[in-house]
Amino acid sequence: MSQSPTPQLTPPPAPRPHTKLDLAQANSDAAAAQIAYFRSIPWCAALLASSPDFHIDQSLSRVVHPAHDPNHALISRTLNTSDAISAYVAFYAPPAAAAPGALVREVHALAALGPGVNSWAGMCHGGIVTTLVDEAVARVVDVNQRLGGLRQGALIATGQLDMRFLKPVRTGSVEEPGVVLVTGRLAKVDGRRCWVEGEVRGPDGEVLVKAQAVLFTLRAGL
Repeated sequence: MSQSPTPQLTPPPAPRPHTKLDLAQANSDAAAAQIAYFRSIPWCAALLASSPDFHIDQSLSRVVHPAHDPNHALISRTLNTSDAISAYVAFYAPPAAAAPGALVREVHALAALGPGVNSWAGMCHGGIVTTLVDEAVARVVDVNQRLGGLRQGALIATGQLDMRFLKPVRTGSVEEPGVVLVTGRLAKVDGRRCWVEGEVRGPDGEVLVKAQAVLFTLRAGL
């Protein structure tokens, strides 16, 4: 007898304020809940299972910080609500070669979009879409810094971001948000400059948005 499919979960609740003492456990729990949510959606589950090497977690900007910490407040606090972006995880495959300088070429993110990011009903605001793409293209640089493929410790800034909106990016309800796949693809590195391609796809794989970005790693002291 065939087993019935796993029912889709509702998005996890928005985080409450945390102190430094319980922050690590809170972020671990939040990451696990968001990953479980996406794994309850068939197309997301298939994507996350498509490589046994995928590293899946919250991205740096989604991690909840102490209430007084101003860093990454837009993604970790302002948009981290049940009716905005209720679930958001990033994933990538580590470089095949362990040699120094080996690079991760793609970082992906799944984002659950509720009515709080609407422009028109059911349609994500273009500024929010741009924010998601900006996060994805920055994350591929950040991941390579953390793994040692690019210069570590340098802050990342977007110097140029050209967006092409091909189709509407759909949102959903609080109970069943619209889910999209956002990708940052490292195309070229030249000194402190990184050329990155961005992309947003819907549940059926259709490309909704394309982008080209140039990012800089900042010099010390800036």
